[in-house]
Amino acid sequence: MTTIFTVPDMTCGHCEKTVRSALGGALPGAAVTVDLAAKTVTVAGDAMAAEDAIREAGYSPEKAG
Repeated sequence: MTTIFTVPDMTCGHCEKTVRSALGGALPGAAVTVDLAAKTVTVAGDAMAAEDAIREAGYSPEKAG
């Protein structure tokens, strides 16, 4: 299952790297796409684990759509 999150407080390349790292730790091998300009993160895998990982990294994810 693929989930798209809007992450409004993801504002720079460092933020993107932090989010990717957090998701890599929580969902090893999961496909992750980050669109920094749109402030979205698309994750294939457990949506709840992904949301928790993004929050634990210090960001405020919201499920899009």
